[in-house]
Amino acid sequence: MALIVRRKLTKANPFCSSFLTKAKPFYSRDASAIFHGDFLEMDFPANSVDLTVTSPPYDLGIEYADHNDKQIYTAYLDWTRRWLAECFRVSKPDGRFCLNIPLDKNKYGQQSVCADITAIAKAVGFRYQSTIIWNEQNISRRTAWGSWMSASAPYVIAPVEVIVVLYKEFWKKQRKGTSDVTREEFLQWTNGVWNFNGESAKRIGHPAPYPVELPRRCIKLFSYVGDIILDPFLGSGTTLVACRQNNRWGVGVESSLSYCELSAKRLEVA
Repeated sequence: MALIVRRKLTKANPFCSSFLTKAKPFYSRDASAIFHGDFLEMDFPANSVDLTVTSPPYDLGIEYADHNDKQIYTAYLDWTRRWLAECFRVSKPDGRFCLNIPLDKNKYGQQSVCADITAIAKAVGFRYQSTIIWNEQNISRRTAWGSWMSASAPYVIAPVEVIVVLYKEFWKKQRKGTSDVTREEFLQWTNGVWNFNGESAKRIGHPAPYPVELPRRCIKLFSYVGDIILDPFLGSGTTLVACRQNNRWGVGVESSLSYCELSAKRLEVA
């Protein structure tokens, strides 16, 4: 496991002059801020975020505290379009976006989730950079083969997720900054297949958490030390935990009060 070196960020908190002017945070300490509410209603300042790292609900019928995760697929895509457009608005011109979504899904009908959401992201203005395949190394969740040992109607299920890497206008950072990614990390992570295990829902206390390793890699590879990182679907707070451990400002939005409380508790010991 990599050694975590925590350095207190000493410059003026950017949330005080921008993010905190229109909405009062549920939690704010050092370089972390949690907002309770709907991301679409936050009205954060435009051109303010260096990197967005998030994993939205997948429309799989997961029992979240207060989110309907079973919509008609067209309605799900319409909602996706609206929050992606807001992410685009708040991103800096050289802002990046790491979007963790499924490759596809077969629950409630076969859908090409990654292709559909990537197309929407490009339609609202994001530019495409690459796709990272996250191999969770877990095939135990497989539940159906369709027609068993027959060409009648077989189902092909890929036990992977993806991280779609997007940007707003400029892929190259428009200012100089300090990178903390090591040589070994850079060589390993620029290989577009990432192999690490998922996270335990029972251990974290959230129905669909991702491991700290996912935002840690995205943050170190695609942002500078001291950059502002956004997670509009904070969930259990993992992205902000990674921000705190890796010297970035982290702002998260979560609609569930209980998940805000969970995130705050995790940040207190991160």
